[in-house]
Amino acid sequence: MLRLTLALLLLTTACTPVSKPGSSIAPHVAGPFVGFSAGKATVGEAAADEALLARWWRLYDDPGLNTVIEEALAANTDLRVARANLNAARAVLSEARARRGPATTASGGASYGEGLANGQTASNDAGWSYDAGLTVAWEADLFGRLRGGAEAARLDAEAAAADAEAIQVLVVAEATRAYLDACAYAELVEVARSSLALAEDSLRLVETRRRAGAASRLDVEQAAAIVAEARAVVPPLEGQRRTALFELAALLGRQPADIPQSMASCTGLPDIRAALPVGDGAGLLRRRPDVRAAERRMAADATRIGVATADLYPTISLGGTVGYADINGGGDGFTFSLGPLISWNFPNVSVARARVRQAEARAQASLAAFDGTVLTALKEVEQVLATLQSQNERAAALAEASSRSEQAFRLAEARYKSGSIAYLDVLVAQRAYTDVRLAEAETHRQLASLQVDLFKALGGGWGQAAPVAPSPYAEPNGAKPAQAMSAERS
Repeated sequence: MLRLTLALLLLTTACTPVSKPGSSIAPHVAGPFVGFSAGKATVGEAAADEALLARWWRLYDDPGLNTVIEEALAANTDLRVARANLNAARAVLSEARARRGPATTASGGASYGEGLANGQTASNDAGWSYDAGLTVAWEADLFGRLRGGAEAARLDAEAAAADAEAIQVLVVAEATRAYLDACAYAELVEVARSSLALAEDSLRLVETRRRAGAASRLDVEQAAAIVAEARAVVPPLEGQRRTALFELAALLGRQPADIPQSMASCTGLPDIRAALPVGDGAGLLRRRPDVRAAERRMAADATRIGVATADLYPTISLGGTVGYADINGGGDGFTFSLGPLISWNFPNVSVARARVRQAEARAQASLAAFDGTVLTALKEVEQVLATLQSQNERAAALAEASSRSEQAFRLAEARYKSGSIAYLDVLVAQRAYTDVRLAEAETHRQLASLQVDLFKALGGGWGQAAPVAPSPYAEPNGAKPAQAMSAERS
């Protein structure tokens, strides 16, 4: 059994260094991700700029977005929950460390009645009796039960800190996405209204030509149908914009209608003004908080194997007692003892060994979960990069299509005015032009959302953005838990 325990511990240690939180995790991964143009910015092969990734939303150089992120980090309800959970984990760590100190038990009492005088001769007289005692015990912890429990609690606290950072990454990404969606849908609304104005101009032209006898009733009805169709596009886009603003309000901890005008006034997507710092796979795994949380939990579960194994051995404590008694006022009695106290529980040994097997199984599950988290992190980045590449190619094709369809529409309109073509040709060109403009604007929105997905997959927005609030619980040595976790490296 001990050989199995040591083997699992060595396996876990070989997979990742568990002694230093935030230490380098370097599994075998591919080199730098393939670079390509993403939207209006370039995804490069250079190593990721950690400071830039920590505040990646500033790449947009948009004061409104900066305000959104600052408020989200201060007021988001999910972040408040994560910080409270982190403080709870730190309190558990404080408790585990305190168990390694001495335990003191004090007792005292007073009674009235018949008793013994001087503790020797019987007495029929009623009187008061007093007694008091103090016991101090300290567990030697020769087999690492308390030490291992404190170490596991420290690793759990570090996992909770990484969880809080992961929530922060998510909040920053979703707040940015909601803001960019609101801006993009405002741009889509403007494109739809521009298409509606274009259709109304065409309808007026056809009506004028019909009054002059140069157009038919069919041409007028077709133009009016195009106007109605263009008008129907506007309300759903306005509804999507309001939906994005309501989502933004919730992320900021506000009432749905409580959106500042400064955040609702964005009418177009802001541009990214620098290259997107992608970096390589190893840097990604060091940066992603969910990977670090999985690694810390794996280390904690491996540590608990030793805690469970220590229960198979005796508990040795060093301690002493001091007592005082006064019976019926007949004199003082003083007692004391000092020395080792050895206790060894002999329950069903199968129960203790079953707990060791449970701890081993949980460590194996944590190892599998860590492997899955690493694979998921790599997969998410590669998927976003692949989708960004395809959407970027689509955006380039749509930009060309928009330019050419506009020229085709202008040519068709000019020829219709000169009587060279039927109005049906104008309608076909006009519809193609308005459709491709809406498709181009929607692709820009999707590209902006994919850029957010990329930053989220890269683990950006966790380092310098907004440190998790320190715990109010102090350690016995006066250090804060966060300082203790950084200073104590076993």
